[in-house]
Amino acid sequence: MLPTLDSIKQNRLKVGITQQKLASMTGVSKSMINQIESGRCQPSYATAKKIFEVLGTLEGQSSDKAGDICSREIIKLKTTNSLHDAIKKMQTTSISQIPIFENSEVVGVVTEDSLVRHVLDSDVNERKKIRIADMMDPRPPIVDYYTPASSLLSLIRFSKCILVSKNNKVFGIITASDTLKMME
Repeated sequence: MLPTLDSIKQNRLKVGITQQKLASMTGVSKSMINQIESGRCQPSYATAKKIFEVLGTLEGQSSDKAGDICSREIIKLKTTNSLHDAIKKMQTTSISQIPIFENSEVVGVVTEDSLVRHVLDSDVNERKKIRIADMMDPRPPIVDYYTPASSLLSLIRFSKCILVSKNNKVFGIITASDTLKMME
C-alpha cells in the first residue's frame, strides 16, 4: 500500500528537490507533478509508485546533517552595539544577517531588512545612538548539529538564518545561500 498522494509535496520538500527534478527522475512532466501535488490529478498506480520509490531513495541518501553544511565562523554583535556598528559589520563582511548575543546566549538577529527599515527612519547621527537591542528581530531558530540538512529547506523559507548547536552551544550558522549550495 502506498502513502497518501497529499504527502508527495511534503516528502519532496523534505528531500530538497524541485518539481522539475522529481519529474525528470520519475519520467513524468513537471505539470503532472504540480497537478498531483495540488490534488487536481490522480496518477496511475504505477506513476504514484514510481514517485514514492524515488522520494524514498532520496530520503535514504540524504545523509548531510546541519553541522556538515553550516559555516562555523559566526559573525556576531552584542545588544549594546549600535545600528551603525551593524551596518559597518555587514558591509565589511558581505553578510546579510548577524546573530545578536548577550553573553553566550543568542537573543535576536539583525538582518539587512531590519537595518534598511531603521536607516530610513534615522539620520546619520542617530544611527550611532540606536542600540541593537532596540531594533533587532527575534532570535533565529536553533537546530541540533545532527538535524538532517534536507529538513532545513522549509525552515530557511521563514527565517533569514538558522543557528546550529552542538553540546548545547552555538556551533555554526546556515543561511539561505548555504541551502542553495546544498541543492546543487
